[in-house]
Amino acid sequence: MLKVYRMRVLALDSTTRAGSVALVDDCRVVDERSGDGSRTHAERLPHELVALADAHNVALAEIDLYAVAAGPGSFTGLRIGIATVQGLAFVHGRRIVGISALDALAHAASATAAPGTVIAIWMDAHRRDVFAAVYRVTAAAPFSAARLEELDGPSVDAPASILSRLASTQPSPDLFVGDGAESFAREIAAVFPSARIVAPPLIAGAIGRLAVERANDAVDPAAVRPLYVRRPDAEIGRDARL
Repeated sequence: MLKVYRMRVLALDSTTRAGSVALVDDCRVVDERSGDGSRTHAERLPHELVALADAHNVALAEIDLYAVAAGPGSFTGLRIGIATVQGLAFVHGRRIVGISALDALAHAASATAAPGTVIAIWMDAHRRDVFAAVYRVTAAAPFSAARLEELDGPSVDAPASILSRLASTQPSPDLFVGDGAESFAREIAAVFPSARIVAPPLIAGAIGRLAVERANDAVDPAAVRPLYVRRPDAEIGRDARL
């Protein structure tokens, strides 16, 4: 009898204040929970991941793969989230898949979207900027590598600048997804009045499902690298002093 291999993934998103955690079994999201945004990531992690696994009687030694949002997002949140997952993976001899939060949001939004739908992801980058990317949905299976066609890669800029670029160079987005889209809904509506604005879903589950799809890209814990998009303030300040 052929033995069917199950892949259990523990996934973390720490790109936002609350973030989320998820337990994924192959392509099924067993459980996905929002984090406690009233406390910092340093105060909550790794407890939220451990508590999720415990709730389903899964020992951390039974986790096959770890997945983490690699960015963009809060620098502090990213560093703490990645370090937490690196520590757990190192202790248990597991590998990690880093997933772009922009990709995860787009895949989550595309799960029920028709082929051809153009999705603009806008994450709040603070300073009245947004992290942005644009994708087109294909007919491929949800969460598969071919599901999304990237039309505009990750960037960070003022909403007006991004909207001007989209209006002149890209197909008109059908959906704008993310907390950045919510914050700048009026500006979006002025340029793309027919576009829908969708609140950001939890994405740890999407991160876990994408990690299963990209398991061959898993790396050793020390090899995980953040996707900042914007340079950290410390680097900008250092260069200004040179």
